[in-house]
Amino acid sequence: MPKEEKSVARRQPNAIQRYFTETFGELRKVTWPTRKEATNLTIVVLIVMTSMSIFLGGLDFIFNLIINWIIKTL
Repeated sequence: MPKEEKSVARRQPNAIQRYFTETFGELRKVTWPTRKEATNLTIVVLIVMTSMSIFLGGLDFIFNLIINWIIKTL
């Protein structure tokens, strides 16, 4: 009688466990910015955000004047 091989059922991780395992694996591959790079990028973001806010606020003010002028002349 041949010896029967028992199939070893390997337990598969559930979806949540697999998600976190893969996520941590990917995070180990990331090249993180240095403190100086992060500071410089933060400054760039703040400058762009401020300049765009001023620009869009100016456009809003100009269009508000134009619309009010059009309404008054009608």
